Formats: sequence, structure tokens, C-alpha cells
Amino acid sequence: MRKNVTLWTVQGLLAALFVFAGVMKLVMPIEAMAGPVALPGLFLRFIGVAEVLGAVGLILPGLLRIHAELTPVAAVGLGIIMIGAVVVTVMGGAVAPASVPFIVGVLAASVAYGRSHSSERVTA
Repeated sequence: MRKNVTLWTVQGLLAALFVFAGVMKLVMPIEAMAGPVALPGLFLRFIGVAEVLGAVGLILPGLLRIHAELTPVAAVGLGIIMIGAVVVTVMGGAVAPASVPFIVGVLAASVAYGRSHSSERVTA
């Protein structure tokens, strides 16, 4: 029971974070998203869509009790995005700020592991 509550809490926080980050990538002008490493605008939009869909995948399968196997898949996908974020941040010359996407990636991996190895996968 406690593990399930912890997983739901982490899933909710990650979903909120990724909805915010994804929507920002979708509505901001591409010029405003320029960072130390130049990434194509369409790629940034694609990442925004993937983040929003990943956030939905963290929450809806469990709430609707339909296809619970999609939650760990969404968490793995978001973890892969965070690996890319760590790499891009380090390539930009900023090692310390790379800890933020690293921690978010570890949390996503924890959700993926917890939901794929849990007997209480979809209990809300």
C-alpha cells in the first residue's frame, strides 16, 4: 500500500512537470528556446509532444484501469528523454545543472521499475 502511494505521488509530480515542460515547448517561439546547444525547432516541438503524451501515460492507464502496462512504457520513454537532456546540458558546458534532469530521469526509472514489478499496478 505504501509503495503504491509513493508511486502515485511520484507519477503525479512527474506528470505535472512534463505537462508544463511539454506545453512550454509547444507554445513558446522557437527562438525563445535557444540554448547553448542548437537544436532544430521541429525536434524541440517533437520533444514537447512526447513529454505531454508521456505525462498522460503516467496517469491515465492507472486512473482508468485500462492497459496498465503503458505506465512503465511511458516512464521509460520519459527517462530516455531525460538521458538526452543530461547529455545536451553537459555538452553545453554546464555540468551541475545536469543534475536536475538526471534526478527526474531516476524518478522516471523508479516509476517504470515499480509499476512493472508491482502487484498493485493500477490501484488508485
